[in-house]
Amino acid sequence: MPLSEHEQRLLEQIEQALYAEDPKFASTVRSTDLRTVARRRMRLAAGLFVIGVGVLIAGAVYPYVLGGTFPALGVLGFCIMLAAAVYGWSQYKRRMGRPDLRVAGASETSSAPRPRKPRSSPLQRLEERFKRRFDER
Repeated sequence: MPLSEHEQRLLEQIEQALYAEDPKFASTVRSTDLRTVARRRMRLAAGLFVIGVGVLIAGAVYPYVLGGTFPALGVLGFCIMLAAAVYGWSQYKRRMGRPDLRVAGASETSSAPRPRKPRSSPLQRLEERFKRRFDER
C-alpha cells in the first residue's frame, strides 16, 4: 500500500531535517548499498583465496622454511584459503538471498508461498503409515 500524500510530506520533512542536521551522515547513508558492500567483501575473499594459494605453493616449494619438520607454511596457506572460502561463501549467500517482500495485511494469493508443515519425526511417520494401512483393511 503506497504512502498517502501527508505521509510522503512528513517523510520528506524528516529527510530534509536529517540532511540539515548531519549532512555527512546523510550522504553516507544515501551512498551505502548493501549489494556493493557484499560485492566488495566477495572480492576481498577472492583476493585472500589467491594469497592463500600462493602461500600454499610456497609451502610446497619450501617445505621446511621454519627449520622444523612440519610444513607450517603450507598449512598456513591452506588455513587462509579455507577462511577466505568460508567468508566468500557467506557473503555470496547474503548477496543472493531473496528478501521477503510480502505486504503486511495483504490477502493470500495462489502465487504466495505456502507455510510449510512442521516435519514430523521418522517414528511418527511410520506410525501414521501403519494406522493408514490398518484403517484400509
